[in-house]
Amino acid sequence: MRRLALPAIIGLSCALAVPSFAQQPPPEGEPAGERAQGPAFELTSPELVDGAAMPDTLKCTRDGGSGLSPPLAWANAPRETGGYAIVMQHYPHGTYPGVNDPSHYWLVWNIPADSDGVETGNPDSLGVEGSDKDIRNTGYTPPCSPAGGGTHEYTIWVYALDGPLTDLPAEDSIEISWPDVMGALDGHVLNAASITFTN
Repeated sequence: MRRLALPAIIGLSCALAVPSFAQQPPPEGEPAGERAQGPAFELTSPELVDGAAMPDTLKCTRDGGSGLSPPLAWANAPRETGGYAIVMQHYPHGTYPGVNDPSHYWLVWNIPADSDGVETGNPDSLGVEGSDKDIRNTGYTPPCSPAGGGTHEYTIWVYALDGPLTDLPAEDSIEISWPDVMGALDGHVLNAASITFTN
């Protein structure tokens, strides 16, 4: 399988795995022959349902949840996969894909190639983590929508990569945010899949 530039793989993933309301760029066309090579790369979760509301158990502690990162499982990665990355993002009101950077809630890279998912809270500390949403620490930020602020959409992407992202730090770093990870992904994505949920 050939490597895909990041914009192209985002378009492919939207066509295969993202509901119509997901906050991603519109499909840019599917590379010829990609689907015919086997089952599509798939992202699932025992707690999150694509297109549905976040369960109460995973909400922020203010709202009675655990505040922990959700469990994820992936399957059918390309044979050449040399690692994975996770990006969870949300476009606030008045911001748009391709125009603005989203708010990032979880940035993880250099997840080992033999991994097939992460457990709730990532207790095995798989991968290296960037800054949280407010750039106060590293790691996951649970969605905690303001009271009366309406329903927001969040998307978790998992990227199958051709190897470790050597342009990013090898240890957790508060200095790394969404643009840094997206820039490092460019040219290294073999395939990607996503789950979008509301809160």
